[in-house]
Amino acid sequence: MRTFFLPPERWAEPYLLDGQEARHLVKVVRVRAGDMVRLLDGRGREGEFRVTATEKALVRLAPVSITDHPAPASQAVLAIGWGKEVRRGWLMEKAVELEAGGIWLWQAERSQSRVPEETRESWHSQMEAGAKQSRNPWLPELRTLPGGVAELAEASRGFSRRFILWEGDTGGVLLGAGDLGQPGRTLFVVGPEGGFSDREVATLLDSGMTAVSLGDRVLRWETAAMLCLGLHWWGRQGK
Repeated sequence: MRTFFLPPERWAEPYLLDGQEARHLVKVVRVRAGDMVRLLDGRGREGEFRVTATEKALVRLAPVSITDHPAPASQAVLAIGWGKEVRRGWLMEKAVELEAGGIWLWQAERSQSRVPEETRESWHSQMEAGAKQSRNPWLPELRTLPGGVAELAEASRGFSRRFILWEGDTGGVLLGAGDLGQPGRTLFVVGPEGGFSDREVATLLDSGMTAVSLGDRVLRWETAAMLCLGLHWWGRQGK
């Protein structure tokens, strides 16, 4: 059964898919009346729907079953230093597949450009693609932090656990299995392509974060980000 995305505010009679989703269903998938599709809303709802009619850029649907999934009790939020656009969309999609609870893009001193004040529609589209691929009914919280490390430190208050993935000297402290998949929200802070500045590390440590290492190798920012989410996702399994 094919999976598509319908924004939460549109989950009401009459159920309609339009725009790119409808065009894909009609022109590529070639659905007909009576076919079944799955819809997600990104806020925990998943439904199976029967196609009742199709038009050029519109698909009419009738609900067969709708399930409300609770938000995960254990969530990983990824705070990524603003970096190269070429890998950002890929990261957004994979983060949803690994059930990230949030994606924060923060302005680092070594970022190569300025982080926008607002999130972009293309980022949401990438996350929706990840949701459809993985059937994850929950999209991450997506936000930008143009205020730099000070705004990041302030926004991180209230988390159950907060880690800086630092390429510097952590005194041999590795991200451990006991840190992964625990109840509550866990924040993983990753620097940009050029790494953290000394001032940023000091600010984050002073705010109560813990500096940890992912091992002996220096990883690209997107590799470190995916490794954190993958380890946390693995740690949640069976809990």
